[in-house]
Amino acid sequence: MSKDKESKVNETEEEVKNKEKLEVKDPPKVPSLLHNYISLIGFVFVFTSLASIVFLFVLEFTTTSDNPYLGVLTYVLLPSVMVFGLFVVFVGVIWERQRRRKYSPEEIAAYPILDLNGPRRRRAFLTFLICSFIFLMMSAFGSYRAFEYTESVEFCGQLCHSVMNPEFVAYNASPHSKVKCVECHVGSGAQNYLRAKFNGVHQLYGVITNSYNKPIATPVHNMRSANETCSKCHWSEKYYGEQFRVFNHYEYDEKNSLNQTRMLVKVGGGSSETGKADGIHWHMNLNNEVSFISDERRQNIQWVRMKDKEGNVTEYFAKNANLTAEQIEKSDKRKMDCIDCHNRPTHIYLSPNQAVDQSLDSKRLDVSLPYLKMKAVEVLSGSYTNTEEALNAISTNFPEYYKTTYPDVYANQKPAIDAAVTELKRIYQTYFFPEMKADWQAHPNNIGHRTAMGCFRCHDGQMATKDGKIIRNDCNICHTTIDQTFGGKTITPTDGKFQHPVNLGDYGDFKCAACHQGNRGFQHPLKLGDISKFQCVECHKDQTYKVKIN
Repeated sequence: MSKDKESKVNETEEEVKNKEKLEVKDPPKVPSLLHNYISLIGFVFVFTSLASIVFLFVLEFTTTSDNPYLGVLTYVLLPSVMVFGLFVVFVGVIWERQRRRKYSPEEIAAYPILDLNGPRRRRAFLTFLICSFIFLMMSAFGSYRAFEYTESVEFCGQLCHSVMNPEFVAYNASPHSKVKCVECHVGSGAQNYLRAKFNGVHQLYGVITNSYNKPIATPVHNMRSANETCSKCHWSEKYYGEQFRVFNHYEYDEKNSLNQTRMLVKVGGGSSETGKADGIHWHMNLNNEVSFISDERRQNIQWVRMKDKEGNVTEYFAKNANLTAEQIEKSDKRKMDCIDCHNRPTHIYLSPNQAVDQSLDSKRLDVSLPYLKMKAVEVLSGSYTNTEEALNAISTNFPEYYKTTYPDVYANQKPAIDAAVTELKRIYQTYFFPEMKADWQAHPNNIGHRTAMGCFRCHDGQMATKDGKIIRNDCNICHTTIDQTFGGKTITPTDGKFQHPVNLGDYGDFKCAACHQGNRGFQHPLKLGDISKFQCVECHKDQTYKVKIN
């Protein structure tokens, strides 16, 4: 071998020796700290929950059904189990390390060693980094999906099905059914989100302990103001003027006679900056501030304060309030906003009378069936302990009425009767929930004054200042009647005021809701027509009073 070749071989051998000297070999392999029963149990939790998450995640994207419990399992419960499992693994490592501390330093060092010179440790560290990155990405995605799910309508309305079912069903039948619950009940920002979730924990406790209200208490006292909710879509300064409305009402007679009232509703609105400010929406004129004191449900208003743009303050007291200055000072005062009148913008519960009228208008009920309105309202107004009992009663009592009273109609119009049964069941399942005691009476609608006091909570003619100035209850403040049709005749009121179909004599100034409660009540011997749940004592305090029929 030549000297040149021999020197190259020697150099190569020396380089190999030098590399072996420089390279740090891994220390003798000892059992991993993960080798303990506690960590093993933790790994069972981790891998079981992870496999379930992957399975449910695939299931969610391959099915079209909206199951509220699937989202809770996938993005809330199972991730929580997986994190708990990782915590158990960590506890097991700490416990195993403490157990080995009694051994020699060769078996367990005093502190964890991070030495990347050894190839095994480099591989272990790289594996740890990759797994940590995957876990963090999954956590970020899962956290976002969990947040997104808790903001969904399904989570709000269907998770606690028995409790929230009335609100969820009524919501889906409302004009705001495309607006998410959180847009009104939660709002944007971390503060609103955290407040809503803490409140949700309290509600969850109520569900678990079966201590929730039946029906759910309204109004919601921690509801965001109208400026943060309604005003996001509706322009409070917009002037709408007078809006033409037609109100259809069907009588309880054999022909289900149609009564019509055509009105100009003085919506008004506006502000001094944008022009004229009057009409019903004057209450929301940004230059005025109306405050009031009421009961918990805001149905019995005892004191009203109006502050105009110049700062002038006028205080009105209910006739029977007897509030002292000290009581007014200490009482909680609410600044009036949209939802004090529009208190059921979404979760609307129609009365039997209103619901049947709407179905007759839309031809979902056959108006040719004799006494349809009367019998339909009667079966919807029944006292039932649960929905199943109500549906069975509708299926039995409604057809039975025609079978016994109008056998010819029953024989010739059986399809129309069956269709009516189906429609009445739909109405009941949409607006009446006996299990939660939720209906139009439990949740009165303050728009107008047909089946609840509504406007008359303040505009009853009984709210006055100390010097005698009253909050007027003149009908023409809010609407002008163009004409009315009842009994086949059309009349045009000369003063623009609504004319009751029956001459009520001295009691003609009664508030509508004193007699009209939304259900049938009983048949008055004077055949007063649509007098729903007539409060006899209101008219018969004076026994000499006689109702005059037109």
